[in-house]
Amino acid sequence: MAPDVRGPEDLFAIAGPGWADAFRAAPREHFIPDSAEVSPMSGGPAFWIDRAADPERWRSAVYSDATILTQIDDGATTLTEEAASTGLPSSSSTAPSIVVGFLELLDPYPGDRVLEIGTGTGWTAGLLSARLGGEAVTTVEVDEQVAKRAAANLEQAGLEPTLVVGDGALGHPDGAPYDRVHVTCGTRQIPFAWVEQTRPGGVIAVPWVPNRASGHRLVLTVTDGRAVGRLHGDTAFMVMRAQRAGYPPPVGEPRHSSARVDPRRMLRADAGFTVALAGMLPGVVLTSWERGADGASLKHPATRSYASVSWSGSDGEVSVTQIGPRDLWDELEAAYLEWVGWGSPGAERFGVTVDRARQHVWLDSPENRVAGRAED
Repeated sequence: MAPDVRGPEDLFAIAGPGWADAFRAAPREHFIPDSAEVSPMSGGPAFWIDRAADPERWRSAVYSDATILTQIDDGATTLTEEAASTGLPSSSSTAPSIVVGFLELLDPYPGDRVLEIGTGTGWTAGLLSARLGGEAVTTVEVDEQVAKRAAANLEQAGLEPTLVVGDGALGHPDGAPYDRVHVTCGTRQIPFAWVEQTRPGGVIAVPWVPNRASGHRLVLTVTDGRAVGRLHGDTAFMVMRAQRAGYPPPVGEPRHSSARVDPRRMLRADAGFTVALAGMLPGVVLTSWERGADGASLKHPATRSYASVSWSGSDGEVSVTQIGPRDLWDELEAAYLEWVGWGSPGAERFGVTVDRARQHVWLDSPENRVAGRAED
């Protein structure tokens, strides 16, 4: 399937007046490998590009509104057309419309100093450098090979941010304080290091994915000793490597029961429900949590507790299996009914506060924290 746009001018339109000059100064073609997998934002099927075999198709894809996969399995598996469908995505060039959305939320001013978490191909670091000057941008990449390729891409584009190889969860204290923190990977828990390294009044823009693969665009403003902010729509990013959920084997014997609440209603619930869950059941991960599925599951790795449900037939019976010290499905049902009792508030009514102790979810006001069970 052909991409939906064909040249740089199309990306300038996506960038809008605020970022078009940066897009011109940091052409995306300098940051895309010769072969990769393309996933269009239009929803069409993913397809493979090979610059040597079809340079026009490659260029068209580069300048389309598409995410381009550039690494799988943390580099342990070579990215090929065949491997792309089975490997774990671990680095990519994010679709331009998503990039612009986050840059607009970040809203850096002339003279701002920016810390970027997750260099990837180097393109967003290049855009920020084109806008602010390379001396104002520090970008941190955990993967040494990804960082090496990003450095070559940036050099080709003539852009010179400071590129650091390290764990982005730790930030880069040597360059602090920063006016803006731009995060390009999904984050379950906002590291307090980012708050500490941001000047009071500064902004952290982050893809917040507390309990699912998909999540929310979160913009935090730093005050004295904490950061407070609201959600600005949905998004989906690869989770930061330091925060990937590992699933140790469960403990104990499985317990079987029937569901009180039809899980399909929860699967169809507003995104505000999963945000509320992040506050009420911190550390619990929702898997297979998609509308139209015939089952769902929950995991709390810290206590090795798991729950799954499945349904079939016309009798409406839902089979529940729970294992581990926590009855996760029972906790989920109770949380859902509590959220319904609040009037089923949408995601836009929630916000997040991050302090030294932990991150807190709140409804309508930072003073109205969502009460939840402390993580074990």
